[in-house]
Amino acid sequence: MFPANFEYVAPKTLAEAVALVAQHGDGAKLLAGGHSLVPAMKLRLAQPRVLIDLGRVADLSYIREEGGQIQIGAMTTHYQLESSSLLRSRCPLLPETAAHIGDTQVRNKGTIGGSLAHADSAADWPAAILALGAEIVAVGPAGERVIAADKFFVDMLTTALRPGEIVREIRVPIPAPRTGHAYLKVRQPASGFAVVGVAATVTLAADGTCTSAAVGITGVGPKPYRASAVEAKLKSSKLDAASVTVAAAEVAKGLDVNSDLYASAEYRAHLAQVYTRRAILAAAGRVR
Repeated sequence: MFPANFEYVAPKTLAEAVALVAQHGDGAKLLAGGHSLVPAMKLRLAQPRVLIDLGRVADLSYIREEGGQIQIGAMTTHYQLESSSLLRSRCPLLPETAAHIGDTQVRNKGTIGGSLAHADSAADWPAAILALGAEIVAVGPAGERVIAADKFFVDMLTTALRPGEIVREIRVPIPAPRTGHAYLKVRQPASGFAVVGVAATVTLAADGTCTSAAVGITGVGPKPYRASAVEAKLKSSKLDAASVTVAAAEVAKGLDVNSDLYASAEYRAHLAQVYTRRAILAAAGRVR
């Protein structure tokens, strides 16, 4: 199918993009990588009057370390994150997660900012961003503000972004010493999205005791989330198979688990437990 008619604009600066969004309001859509928006437009599920292409805003694509953080521009592609030597040495969870996204073509065009702003409940990036305790920097007509990752995802395809705001940057704290990471997922064979995706970060003391843990979950519920009940059970434990299994059993308790043609709610909850256990043990193994 063909999309409905629209006006196309390509601002060269972020300030110009913000002004265009403010000018056109609800009639405008932002184009980043386009892997979600363009198909929706072709199916006429989205019919913007104005399409604002961020691809020519040069200062939105970068990966750098500054002030104890990794700073990532919103238009940085999945492949740039996957292949970054800085990230592989300083925050390996990000390249690992990027490698799970789509295929080569998708990773070369899709962007981390576009994925986070779209907030698909089965996307890969939200799990990693949650597990790393990242922040999302948004800019709009009222200026710039910082949103914690665990406050960013509000509901299915809904974020804490206010009308007119654009994601500018993602900030990730440098992981502490003796921290291990892992991202594992059950891949939906047709779409490549996560039936269940689990990102785990654990920090261990010298004696192997878990001093902190963060577990980000995608694909399981209506929005990505931190598995806080799992994290609480992991803290101060030795992260052996038995203790991790007990903790992982909490991952979907009390949650309205997604159910679809590929996986029932019961099966998806079971997968969430299994992959949470595997991701935590994998992360702990990488510390040792």
